[in-house]
Amino acid sequence: MIRVTVWNENIHEKTNPKVSEVYPNGIHVAIKEGIAGDSFEIRTATLDQPEHGLTEDVLQHTDVLIWWGHKAHDRVADEIVNRVYSRVLQGMGLIVLHSGHFSKIFKKLMGTTCDLKWREAGEKERIWAVNPAHPIAEGVGQYIEIENEEMYGEHFDIPAPDELVFISWFAGGEVFRSGCTYYRGQGKIFYFRPGHETYPTYHHKDVLRVIANAVKWAAPRHGAKPVYGNSQPLEDIKGK
Repeated sequence: MIRVTVWNENIHEKTNPKVSEVYPNGIHVAIKEGIAGDSFEIRTATLDQPEHGLTEDVLQHTDVLIWWGHKAHDRVADEIVNRVYSRVLQGMGLIVLHSGHFSKIFKKLMGTTCDLKWREAGEKERIWAVNPAHPIAEGVGQYIEIENEEMYGEHFDIPAPDELVFISWFAGGEVFRSGCTYYRGQGKIFYFRPGHETYPTYHHKDVLRVIANAVKWAAPRHGAKPVYGNSQPLEDIKGK
C-alpha cells in the first residue's frame, strides 16, 4: 500500500467562482478521487491547516507527496519547506504539478529560478510521450490531448531532467518540457505541467493516469540505507 498525501493551497476554490464550479471540493479532492485505487492510501492537506497539514507525523507516514500551489507560494513557511526537503532526501517521492514549479520546495530542490513563459488563452495542448517506455507514460498512448489549457513555454529554467518523459505542444506554437524526473538524495521527483485551476484538467482520465503512474514510480523502494561518515575497512589494509 502506497501512502499518498495530496497537498493543495486551496485558495482559488474559495475565491474564484469559476474554479469552485470546476472543483467544488477542491483540486486536492479531485486528484484524490481521480487516482483512488486499491494500491493507494490517500489523505489530503491544505495551506490553512496547522503546519499546512504537513506535520512531522504526516510526512513520516507519507510515501509520496503531491503538490499543487499558485497564489500563496510565499505563505508556505520555510520550516515546512525544509521539513519536506529533508523527507525527499530521505526517500519520500514528490510530484509537483503545474504552477507548483514556482513553489519554494521545487525551487529549493532544483536550485534555479524555475521561471518560464505563460499565456492563459484556453488553447489546445498536446502532451507527447517522448519516453514511451518509461513507467510514468504507461497506458497513455503516443500523446494526451487537452482541449483547453494555459500555455507554458520554453525556456523553462530548470536543470536538465534526469529523464524527460513528456513534451507539450500548444496551439499558439510553443513547446515545453512538461514531464521531467529528478533524483535528489534517496528521493524521486516528477514535475508534470498540466493543471490550470479554471480548466477541468484533473478530471481528464489520462492526466490522472499519469499522476497515478508517477505515484507508483516515485514511491520508496526501501533499498539498502546509505551510511555516511567515517567508516572502518571491510578488509585488512596491508601495512596497517
